[in-house]
Amino acid sequence: MNRETLATILTRLGLTELSGADLEGVDLEGAKLSGANLQGTNFSGGDLSVADLSGADLRAANLSNAGLYGTDLSGADLSGANLKGSGLYGADLRGATLAGANLRGADLRKADLRGANLNGAALRRASCSISTQWPDDFEPTDPTNGLVLKAE
Repeated sequence: MNRETLATILTRLGLTELSGADLEGVDLEGAKLSGANLQGTNFSGGDLSVADLSGADLRAANLSNAGLYGTDLSGADLSGANLKGSGLYGADLRGATLAGANLRGADLRKADLRGANLNGAALRRASCSISTQWPDDFEPTDPTNGLVLKAE
């Protein structure tokens, strides 16, 4: 089975319970997993670009070094998730919960984080751009955040 087919199968079956699954390195580009229970799932090194993960439960999920370019994570719960080194360029994280998440070295350029909960999130060396949109209560220029401003 090729990886492109896996995203299609998961979408067609409407699978919403994949908690704890090991999907390391899997290509799920464009998958429709809105509202799915993905708690503790290992997606490290995988491709979830332009996937719909809106409202998904991704608590304690491993998304390290995953491609999440243009992914819809609006309203998702990513509390305690590992997003270290992940590519979130242009991702929709509006209203997402990222409390305690590890975003060290993540690419947040052009990401939309309006209304997101970043309490206790680790952002050191995460890259952002002037068009990255932040929650109203977050100050990206605060040096304690350790963000790196990069060109888009």
